[in-house]
Amino acid sequence: MGSHSPSFSSFKSYLRALSDTPNRLSRRACSVSTSLEETSRVRARSGSDMKRTLRWYDLIGLGVGGMVGAGVFVTSGHASRLCAGPAVVLSYAIAGLCALLSAFCYTEFAVDMPVAGGAFSYIRVTFGEFLAFLTGSNLIIDYVLSNAAVARGFTDYLGTALGLSTHTQLRFTIHGLPKGYNEIDLIAVAVVLLLTLVICYSTRESSWLNMVLTVLHILFIVFVIVVGFWRGDWNNFTEPGNPKNAGGFFPFGASGVFNGAAMVYLSYIGYDAVSTMAEEVKDPVKNIPIGVSGSVILVTVLYCLMAASMSSLLPYDMIDPEAPFSGAFREGSSGWRWVSNVIGVGASFGILTSLLVAMLGQARYMCVIGRSCVVPSWFARVHHSTSTPVNASAFLGIFTAAIALFTDLNILLKFVSIGTLFIFYMVANAVIYRRYVTVGTTNPWPTLSFLLCFSLTSVIFTLLWQFAPSGKPKGFMLGSCIAVAIGVVQVFHFMVPQARKPEFWGVPFMPWIPSISIFLNIFLLGALDRPSYVRFGFFSALVVLVYVLYSVHSSFDAEEDGTLGQKTGESTKESVESEDYTLKV
Repeated sequence: MGSHSPSFSSFKSYLRALSDTPNRLSRRACSVSTSLEETSRVRARSGSDMKRTLRWYDLIGLGVGGMVGAGVFVTSGHASRLCAGPAVVLSYAIAGLCALLSAFCYTEFAVDMPVAGGAFSYIRVTFGEFLAFLTGSNLIIDYVLSNAAVARGFTDYLGTALGLSTHTQLRFTIHGLPKGYNEIDLIAVAVVLLLTLVICYSTRESSWLNMVLTVLHILFIVFVIVVGFWRGDWNNFTEPGNPKNAGGFFPFGASGVFNGAAMVYLSYIGYDAVSTMAEEVKDPVKNIPIGVSGSVILVTVLYCLMAASMSSLLPYDMIDPEAPFSGAFREGSSGWRWVSNVIGVGASFGILTSLLVAMLGQARYMCVIGRSCVVPSWFARVHHSTSTPVNASAFLGIFTAAIALFTDLNILLKFVSIGTLFIFYMVANAVIYRRYVTVGTTNPWPTLSFLLCFSLTSVIFTLLWQFAPSGKPKGFMLGSCIAVAIGVVQVFHFMVPQARKPEFWGVPFMPWIPSISIFLNIFLLGALDRPSYVRFGFFSALVVLVYVLYSVHSSFDAEEDGTLGQKTGESTKESVESEDYTLKV
């Protein structure tokens, strides 16, 4: 070990490391961590600790603030106009159910392992370093792109609040750039950079700022719901503005509802950010389940009410995709046009809270990925005076601002949902694997076989739903897939015993709830278009390239230096982990 030279000390050393890549991949790609290691030695690599200052009401505030701004005020118009019509209400309900089931999976991990890494840490302790890096990197990409989209949405609603034209007065166009990348938005850049300074300063103060903005935002939401139903017309739920367009509550059919659910799933990325705050929560056993699940339930109710309010104001084919609520009142009588300005103010508050929470979350993901040594450890540093991951916050804030400067909202939204669904799918698989497999003592193949068979059945169901022609044969095949899926879960439930029981909080009705989450995530993935998969494949290939060229060598060096644990096979007794957890909390 003393003769070992770091892979990046010189060009010659790097070439030597590249020649040893197969060996290093075999050692590091499937290497797993443990809860004990994540909450002690790994966390210590940040230097200073993050302070535990948050309670359940802070988490609910962060969850509501993180989800509502991005959801209703940015994606609902697109989902209604292009996918679901008035049935966008059901799209939000389906996406909310999927998010709640995923939230249960997140909560079990967050209570057992209250660290800032979220999905990255959860995958790392179950499926190993490579899949964790693939998952965490895709999630950070989702965060950055969705934050850039929301920042540009802020400019749209600010223009509405001030009565100014966004395209001509708040942005300026550079005609030499390609369309979709030529509208320069300096306001979005300023907002992102300002919030970056806030989250670098203090988590507690960030939470209080979020709480104030969220309360103001909810007041505007209640106002919009009440006025929308008061001013609305129930006929708009079934009659289009243009008789030539499809009518009824389901103008695009059942598939349109699920396509809409896949699009609005971006709205629920905020609860994932709440799970990344676990390292800063007082009494995680009590506060995390209330904060995560409570925020998802509350937000789902608000989404459905607001979607119904929007649908009652205007026929779906007259909704402005860019600013659905304020646009609805502009279309009405002149005596109510002032409401669009009020909505612009409220939406601006909501978008600010969404940005604030998401930027808190993305920085903590990057911080913990830095702790694992698969990206430079510079990202892992926690500032001794602010107790925040300043380096990760500043880097991602500048990156987000650069994208928000010139990239169109429609382009950004199409990049996001597929990565989010993939990550939630991975976490649902991980919680089942962790319950039924103990590294070094339990045979993992029955559990892996179950996960593979269930996922394959879900994929077949999704393909039949999307591409099989309508008729009785399709109904029979879909019913058969459901029966097979239920049978697979039931057989697994009775044949394979759980290897561990959560001591503090666990997903109920195991393995049914995470299995349903797996199915819903695959089904919603099937509703996305082909270009979304092309973009996801491109990003994933880029992540794999980074892992092979840099990350595996960096983590191999850390293992050689004793900074990281050895490959799979280390088994930590649950009693030891529980004792450490109790002392830590």
